[in-house]
Amino acid sequence: MAITRAERIHPEHFERPDQAHPAPVIAYASDDRAGFTRARHSHPRGQLLHIVSGSLTVLTDVGTFVVPPERAVWIPPHVEHETHYPIRTALRTLYARPEFGPGLPERPVVIQVTPLLRELILTFMEAPRNYDPAGPVGRLVRVLLDQISHLPVAPLQLSLPVSGRMKEIAEAIIRRPSSIPALSEAAKSCALSERSFERRFSEETGLSYRSWCRQAKLFRALELLASGRSVGDVAHMLGYEGPSSFVATFRKSFGVTPGRYFRGV
Repeated sequence: MAITRAERIHPEHFERPDQAHPAPVIAYASDDRAGFTRARHSHPRGQLLHIVSGSLTVLTDVGTFVVPPERAVWIPPHVEHETHYPIRTALRTLYARPEFGPGLPERPVVIQVTPLLRELILTFMEAPRNYDPAGPVGRLVRVLLDQISHLPVAPLQLSLPVSGRMKEIAEAIIRRPSSIPALSEAAKSCALSERSFERRFSEETGLSYRSWCRQAKLFRALELLASGRSVGDVAHMLGYEGPSSFVATFRKSFGVTPGRYFRGV
């Protein structure tokens, strides 16, 4: 019987690692159930979560990140975050000591996992945790960290407003993007005129209210598509006029149709 890459993962990596381990980078392989939420926490190391299959949503103080298959999210050291798994999700996680990754992103970002980065991660998962930093595995780690620091960022971040009531509205939209309040309603609940609400919302998120809401719906669409829902189902669930309207909006934001987006995975 052929040995698969999954079967060649070193047994140590199925156990949650000790963050105080002396190795520059340590690994962890997990398979999390649908609907599972890991409460708000942080790590002394930087963390790269590579989605092998499934989907992951990460909530931080600076915004929400949606991570579909064959993407990864980088979370810098000590950044508090909450993770939610809308469907069963296979993860390969790397924890990097801060002093070994000075060129890594200083803010949470989603990155595209290239074939090279994927192979580097899979090869690293085969090695024990007590590897020699000066040996072959240590050299592989240096290439791996260099790859992470130079990969392009995927447009899968949704910044949150910082104002109290405005932030509450945004968080409610993320939870239920099929029920988005009209601009007039959102402004009224913040005791602002529509013009003032739009200006402050744009200043705090970098997007207009309408564009931000459209992006929130698309992020939810990514989760649903990753779970196996059809384009028609997703369009109906999120209140689009029809599948063609949804596909056009998706293509405008991501440059490809939903089918092509997931075909690459």
